[in-house]
Amino acid sequence: MIEARRLHILRAVADHRTVTAAAAALYLTPSAVSQQLSALEQETGHRLVERSAKGVRLTPAGEILLAHTHVVLAQLERAEAELAAYGSGEAGTVTVAAFATGIALVVAPAVARLARTAPGIRIRVQDAEGDASLPMVLDRQVDVAVAVEYRGAPAADDPRLAHIPLYAEPFDAVVPVTHRLADAPEVPLAELAKDSWIGPYPGNPCHDVVVLACENAGFQPRLEHSSDDFRAVVALASADAGVALVPRSALRGMDLTGVVVRPIDGAAPTRRVFAAVRRGAEEHPLIRPVLDALGEVARA
Repeated sequence: MIEARRLHILRAVADHRTVTAAAAALYLTPSAVSQQLSALEQETGHRLVERSAKGVRLTPAGEILLAHTHVVLAQLERAEAELAAYGSGEAGTVTVAAFATGIALVVAPAVARLARTAPGIRIRVQDAEGDASLPMVLDRQVDVAVAVEYRGAPAADDPRLAHIPLYAEPFDAVVPVTHRLADAPEVPLAELAKDSWIGPYPGNPCHDVVVLACENAGFQPRLEHSSDDFRAVVALASADAGVALVPRSALRGMDLTGVVVRPIDGAAPTRRVFAAVRRGAEEHPLIRPVLDALGEVARA
């Protein structure tokens, strides 16, 4: 008989690619993870992982078991959801990880809405970028992630996650008031090819959006300054340190002294925001109202 907790460990090792990283995500010791993998191999009668200097990879047998693992764990999430519904599920805590602008734009208003419509549900919010929040959901550190699509992100049909679109917003060009294009009604992105750039660090989903937009315009942006805080990005632009692309919602209420904000000429780069939960958990009686509130706020 295969134990479900060992399937959790197998998936964590597949996701994180090393025993040490999987152990850290699961709050276990590396030796405990190795012992559970060995026990799982004994239960199945197959070698499931291969270790090398570069980490761990699944064997063909391990890949077969991983595909079944996604189905089994999703079904267990559904079982927990139905049992919680049977027990009324009117009170409990849901943890939501989201990036800063997402917290301000949809999570905080959703918390206020739930206080009126589902007062028994307590929301705990953690600030985390999308590339961090999705692994947190898979590792059961949080229940819901509000994240941004980026290159390398799990696809909408990923068997581990349920994907709920929330909203999409364009990036606008932010240039110093002294910039040669400051008076243009729209900014052609290709015209910024020779400028110094200010933007998020690699790994931040918005970094991918900016770089991909510039690549589509025929150039690689020369990133001279890096910050994940868009207030800092705008402040540097106002100091004539460079140009930037910033999501429109991130500019709300910001001090724009010293810069001008212009839409992009042509197809604007877009930040697509979604909520994600472990597949099978989307109908949990505590999580469903949170997803509904996020969707209602985003549509409004």
